[in-house]
Amino acid sequence: MKTGFIFAAIVAVAALAFGIYMVDIEQTEETRLPKIDVTVEGGNAPEFDAQIGDIETGTEKVTISVPTIDFQSPEEEAADNS
Repeated sequence: MKTGFIFAAIVAVAALAFGIYMVDIEQTEETRLPKIDVTVEGGNAPEFDAQIGDIETGTEKVTISVPTIDFQSPEEEAADNS
């Protein structure tokens, strides 16, 4: 288990070293933003007519019968059968 972790750590360090020291990136041209001209005129938001259903909420008392379950351990079953 430890050898796998040590091997993974060595691989991670080697990959990091390769990424830092072996790759050389140089900027060859300066960056500039494009020139744009924006004109905005008044607009109109769309209108919607929605027909929705009517929902009524309320509370009601209801009695629910819940079944009972009787569990017996193997020791209890052995005692009952003796």
